[in-house]
Amino acid sequence: MTVDILHHGAVRGVTGSCHELRVNGAGVLIDCGLFQGLDARDDLAIDFPVEHIKALVVTHVHIDHVGRLPYLLGAGFEGPIYCSQPSALLLPAMLEDALKIGFTRNKKLIERVLKVLASRLRPLPYGQWQQVEGSDICVRLQRAGHILGSAYVECEAEGQRIVFSGDLGAPHSPLLVPLQVPERGDVLVLESTYGDKNHESRVDRRLRLKAAVEHALEDGGTLLIPAFSLGRTQDLLYELESLIAEFGSEQAAPGLPWNELEVVVDSPLAANFTEIYRKLKPFWNEEAHARVSEGRHPLSFEQLTVINSHHDHLNAVGYLARSHQLCVVLAGSGMCAGGRVVNYLKALLSDARNDVLFVGYQAEGTPGRDILEYGPGGGWVELDGERFDIRARVHQVSGYSAHAGQDDLIAFATGIKPPPRQIRLIHGEADAKAVLQQKLAALLPECEVVVP
Repeated sequence: MTVDILHHGAVRGVTGSCHELRVNGAGVLIDCGLFQGLDARDDLAIDFPVEHIKALVVTHVHIDHVGRLPYLLGAGFEGPIYCSQPSALLLPAMLEDALKIGFTRNKKLIERVLKVLASRLRPLPYGQWQQVEGSDICVRLQRAGHILGSAYVECEAEGQRIVFSGDLGAPHSPLLVPLQVPERGDVLVLESTYGDKNHESRVDRRLRLKAAVEHALEDGGTLLIPAFSLGRTQDLLYELESLIAEFGSEQAAPGLPWNELEVVVDSPLAANFTEIYRKLKPFWNEEAHARVSEGRHPLSFEQLTVINSHHDHLNAVGYLARSHQLCVVLAGSGMCAGGRVVNYLKALLSDARNDVLFVGYQAEGTPGRDILEYGPGGGWVELDGERFDIRARVHQVSGYSAHAGQDDLIAFATGIKPPPRQIRLIHGEADAKAVLQQKLAALLPECEVVVP
């Protein structure tokens, strides 16, 4: 009787999540993500055997957790793909976009992959055990509070409970029902993205977002937010609608034209995900349902404009570069490594009227990390092989990260009673893992805290 945990990604960094629980020779994969930033690989082929893999469990549909799924299918994986019910709606859209950008524009090939995916998807309700056929493993999904549909995975095998955290969310996230700590866990495989720092509270991050918008309103510039299409964009729209509702009158914000502020989502993928989020209202939290009952539309309000076509995108970039239109633009990619945000950066970075606001993690080796690091000192960033001076004001609001902070990760781990006998720290940079390891080892002296 053997139970092994193997890590095929997100071991030395924060991307490429792919972990395997192998019991008596049969395996279950938890995620199969894309490597990004310094971890990026030219060869995306699956570099581990798949013949014994009986199922794939998807914690959520961010690309660093699902991006290699087409390659997994191409390597011969033939098992079911388990995920939450919201993830089952979101996953095809995410993979279709990933295939177009990084794999092929052959429509027939994309359609074949998506058809295979549809035949393999097995949506699971939260809290329901599922026996993995051909193995001694049962799996159960629980809310992770990271993005809509996100889950941590409980695995039962040989009398042991192994918990894979996936990506855990920060508390009080817009739209999301908060996570609950596992009732049991003999082994915990825990993400550590922010193992060395905490986030601002929701009140503080909302004030920081308000301040960044007001700077743009005062200067007649554009606030550019490089935002991930799924999760972050919807959270920000929710908060921006709230701010406009609160400060959209002269009495509430004298001298600042909040009611003239245009909010632009320049990303067909983000727009698609936002529409799917609207369809998933049954999974929203009580606060969001209360807003809807008041007649407000957190993801579809009057001052929101969606840009789809590339022609309209280029027109918008040129218009904002030469005008003083009051505008907040949300565009991908979130780490500025590609996508429409790059054109905005090229056009807007050199103008001090403009602002760039980072609300998510910026991996090492990405332009987003460089702008964040060198922008405050008046440095430059390389985009498409060309240097661009950074004169726009650069902000960061860590509270809008969809990831749990250090205290949240510790609360998750220490909330398991009795404590796990082992915690394996993955999905983090070396310093973050080292700090979290030290903290957990001190708090849980009987638990072995390891970095694989």
